[in-house]
Amino acid sequence: MDTREKVVIVRDLYKSFGDLDVLEGVDLDLFREENLVVLGRSGTGKSVLIKIMVGLLKQDSGSMHVLGKEVSTLNTKDLNALRLKIGFSFQNSALYDSMTVRENMEFPLVRNVKNLTKKEVTMRIEELLDAVGLPQTINQMPSELSGGQKKRIGVARTLILNPEIMLYDEPTAGLDPITCVDINNLINEVRERYKTTSIVITHDLACAKQTGDRMAVLLDGKFKAMGTFEEVFPRAVDERIKSFYDYNFINS
Repeated sequence: MDTREKVVIVRDLYKSFGDLDVLEGVDLDLFREENLVVLGRSGTGKSVLIKIMVGLLKQDSGSMHVLGKEVSTLNTKDLNALRLKIGFSFQNSALYDSMTVRENMEFPLVRNVKNLTKKEVTMRIEELLDAVGLPQTINQMPSELSGGQKKRIGVARTLILNPEIMLYDEPTAGLDPITCVDINNLINEVRERYKTTSIVITHDLACAKQTGDRMAVLLDGKFKAMGTFEEVFPRAVDERIKSFYDYNFINS
C-alpha cells in the first residue's frame, strides 16, 4: 500500500462538450514532490484536465480533489486561494512584452502579497532569477531574450508566489535540443530546491524520460498506461503508445 501523501486525487472524472466526450472516467493520484508526466495526442483532454484542476472548467461528474479540496464546490474566494498554491508555466512563457523582467515578476507578487517592502520584493525577484540562472536579465525586455531564457523567466515568475504544485505546459516546445535539456534540468532543480509537486504536459518523450517519476498516457478519455518510463515504454503493447515512442526515438 502506497503511504505517500496524495496532493491531487481524481476519481471517475467525466467531461463532454456537446456530443464530444473528452474525459471518460479518469482516475489519477499525484503524490507529494512527484513529477508526473501526462502524455497524449492533441485533443485527448490533457488541457481540459488541467483546467478542471484549477477551476476554469467544471466536470460533468466525478471528483477532483486538490490539496484536500473538491475544486468544483469551492466559492470564488476559496478557489482564488487554491489557485495561489498552483503555479502554471505556460507554453509561450506568457510574459508581458511591455514590461521588463523585473516588472513581469513584480506583477503577481505585488498583486497577491500585501505589505511587502520594495527591498523584500527585489530580494525575492533576485533570488528566483539567480535560481534559474538569469540574474543579469532583470532589467531586460522579453524581446531581448532567447526562447530558452523566456521559458526560464516564466518558471521564475511562476515560483514567485511559492506554489505547492507546478503545472508545466509543453515546457520544451519550440526549443533546440540543448536548450531542451537545460529546461528539463531546471524542472528537476525546481522540485529539489522548492519541494514542488509537478504535472508536466508534453509530447516530448526525451523531456518525459528526463523529468518524470511516472508517465500517464491519456487515450480515449482515460489513462491507458501509467508507470515509470521503462514500464510504459518501449515495450508498449498498444500500437498508439508504441507509435508515440517510435516517433520520438526511432523515426526521428
